[in-house]
Amino acid sequence: MSNPQDLKTIKEEKHYELTRLLAEGGMGAVYEASQFGAEGFQKTVALKSILETYSSNMEFVRLFIGEAKLVADLVHENIVQVYHLGRTGEMYYIAMEFVDGFNLEKFIDHHIDKGLELPVDLAAFIISRVCRGLEYAHKKRGRDGELLGIVHRDVSPKNVMINSEGVVKLTDFGIAKARQVMEQEEGEVLMGKVEYMSPEQAQYLATDLRSDVFSLGIVFYELLTGHHLFETEDIYETLNNVKRKPIPDPRTFRPDVPEALAKILMRSLERDLDKRYQTAGEMGFELEYFMYHDRYGPTNVTLSNYVKEHFLNRPADGHDQDRAPAGKSKRKVSDETTSAIAHRADTMFGDLLKDPDKSE
Repeated sequence: MSNPQDLKTIKEEKHYELTRLLAEGGMGAVYEASQFGAEGFQKTVALKSILETYSSNMEFVRLFIGEAKLVADLVHENIVQVYHLGRTGEMYYIAMEFVDGFNLEKFIDHHIDKGLELPVDLAAFIISRVCRGLEYAHKKRGRDGELLGIVHRDVSPKNVMINSEGVVKLTDFGIAKARQVMEQEEGEVLMGKVEYMSPEQAQYLATDLRSDVFSLGIVFYELLTGHHLFETEDIYETLNNVKRKPIPDPRTFRPDVPEALAKILMRSLERDLDKRYQTAGEMGFELEYFMYHDRYGPTNVTLSNYVKEHFLNRPADGHDQDRAPAGKSKRKVSDETTSAIAHRADTMFGDLLKDPDKSE
C-alpha cells in the first residue's frame, strides 16, 4: 500500500515535443505538442506561451498567470480545459486541451470566400453551445463557495473553436475578470477586441455577464449573415459604432432567417442592459427552444458531419493533413517549417524540452 506521505513528495515530470505552430498573436503563440510520461505515455496537448519579446513585461506575465489560475477548475464540454501552468527559466507556459479543429473566424471566412450560407439551425446550435460554456463560467464558484464573478470580456470568433467531432469550445480567458483572481482595473484601459466589445466595454464601464451576451450577439450576427456589424478601419469609429450605430435586422442581409431567431439575436444586442438577456443560459434556452420544440434539431453529430463534408481536407489516403478549413483566412496564418519549430522550441522553452526535471 502506498504511503500517503510519499505521494505528497511526487514531482510530476513533463516533457514536451513541439510539432507545429497553431496560432500566433501580438503577445503569444500556441503550439501543438506531444506530452510524454512514464512507460511510453503520450498525449497531444496545446502549449501556449508568451513571446520571448514580452516575457519580461510583468503586466503580460500577470495576465498570463491569471488566465491559468482562473480556468484551472473550469471543466465543461464547451470550454477548452487547462491542464498545467509551468515555468522554465523566465518563460511561463500553459499546457491545455488540444482542439482538433479550427476557430470560428476561419469557419466564417471560409463561408464568405466560397459564397456559402451556414444553415440557420447550425448557426443557432453553435451559439447555443457557447451560451452553455459561458453560463457555466459565469456561475462557477470558488473553493470558498463564493461566485468567482467571471466575465470573459473577449468573446469573438477567434476564441470559439469547433473540433472534428462537432463540439464547440470557448477558449482564451486571458483578459477575463473575476473576484480575487484578476486585478485588472476597469475604467482605465480597453481590454478585448474593439469590434466585439459591448457598449459597456466601449465606454470604459464596469462589466458583468451581460457584456459577454452582447459580444456573443455580435458573433452570432456575423455567423448568420457574414456581415461585420461594427468593424471599420478606424478604431475610434468602431468604438463609436459599438456605442451608437443602429443595428439592422439580420434579415436585411439574409431574408431566410426566421423571425423567431432574428428576435433572439436582436435581444442579445440590446444596448439597454435591462432589455438584454440577463444570462447566457437564458439566451441558450431560447435558442434550444427554437431548434427543438417542434422538430429534431442539430446535435454535435450534425455539426461534425457538416464540417467533414464541407471543410476538412481529405487526401486520397484518407488521413487528414490539416484540420483547418480549406478557404483562406482574412487574417495572417502563421506557418513554420520543422527546423523553425525546433529553433523556436529551443529558444522559448529551453530546458523544459530537454530535461523535464527542470520544469516547475
